[in-house]
Amino acid sequence: MRLSSFFEELKSAYEAELDDLTTDSAGHDVLAKRLQAKRGQVSQLLPMIECNPEMVAVAFHGGMRFDSPEVMRDLAAQEPEDLPSWSELQASVHLEPWAETLANIVLKDPNGEQFLVVTACLEYLLGRSAIPSESGDGPSQGSGGDGGGDDDDGRAESDDDVDLEEAGADWLSEQGFDRRDRFSGDH
Repeated sequence: MRLSSFFEELKSAYEAELDDLTTDSAGHDVLAKRLQAKRGQVSQLLPMIECNPEMVAVAFHGGMRFDSPEVMRDLAAQEPEDLPSWSELQASVHLEPWAETLANIVLKDPNGEQFLVVTACLEYLLGRSAIPSESGDGPSQGSGGDGGGDDDDGRAESDDDVDLEEAGADWLSEQGFDRRDRFSGDH
């Protein structure tokens, strides 16, 4: 799996946003409480979905399951101008009932469709990098599920290993270091 520069950058920002929400200053786990607060503020946060989607996307954390890893891997390689519509992607993404309610709020915004596509990809990428093969597609917050039917976790983990190499090489390249690719000569 190859990440576009768009999703590579957003994935890091999304992970950082979730990390910031996870603990309070005393080190207590407050993620569930903070996510609940974000979910209650989604309509007020809509102006941010175009410039800082990761800050709003966290409201959907744990609320999506993915039926087609292939579709999601293809999506992760796309730049913003090439993203499919939400209606095209929706067949591969199942929303928990509370996430469906949030999606209906978001879809009232002119940028809502693209935001949901981006959010789905971020949740998929987070689940692929954070969860080993035993539990499926995303960190659980008690919203559970059946793991989304992802039958090729072993292959996905290998793909993620390649992606981490590529992501690291891309980041170093952006910092001005010479690029050394082990896996492909065309990047």
